[in-house]
Amino acid sequence: MPTRIALGGIEAEVVFKDIRNIHLTVLPPNGRVRISAPTHMALDTVRVFALSKLAWIKSQRKSMVEQEREPSREYLERESHYVWGRRYLLKIVETDGAQMVSLRHRTLVLAIKNGADQAARRAVLSRWYRDQLRERASSLVTDWSRRLGLDAPRLYVQHMKTKWGSCSPIRRSIRLNTELAKKPPGCLEYIVVHELVHLLEPTHNERFKALMRAFLPEWEDRRRELNALPIRNERWSY
Repeated sequence: MPTRIALGGIEAEVVFKDIRNIHLTVLPPNGRVRISAPTHMALDTVRVFALSKLAWIKSQRKSMVEQEREPSREYLERESHYVWGRRYLLKIVETDGAQMVSLRHRTLVLAIKNGADQAARRAVLSRWYRDQLRERASSLVTDWSRRLGLDAPRLYVQHMKTKWGSCSPIRRSIRLNTELAKKPPGCLEYIVVHELVHLLEPTHNERFKALMRAFLPEWEDRRRELNALPIRNERWSY
């Protein structure tokens, strides 16, 4: 069961796991604070660490409250959708043939079975976004792995509620959020490099930042761009 600690009026949930390093996360939509700590770490040590990050925690919680939210999608004719940072208007085409998605000028064309409901339309578009991301990310992972002197890790693409991406150095794999297919291409490249650098340095320490600066000098600008974009109600900043 999680243990709860007080941090200057903010409650944090502490979960002890079989991990090497302590991890602090601020979760949407209300800024819930969760700390994953190694099983051998004393609770007082966890509290001291968390208090040292209190200013950052408050900043993240404030950003979540203030950040612009995307409107809920209903998958209707002429609704706005984004692909690689560009706005498209949805066009619904009912068909008896194959269901598919295509881009025509500034229109996102969804060919869908006659009478398909909102859930069916969402499912077809979600698969298309996943395929778009996998294709572009695969190329980036191969290219950047070579630049970083790494063997290309396994790549997984999926919907993620609390992260743009994640890395497992032990499994030699990275995961990317399908929502990245809606953001400018530079944002995807930043996340790919971020996760690959974690194969060299698992934590966000000074060595990690130095590696990011060396290989992608503008990484902080791209991070700010990504975190300034409108987010889904379930999202966070990275």
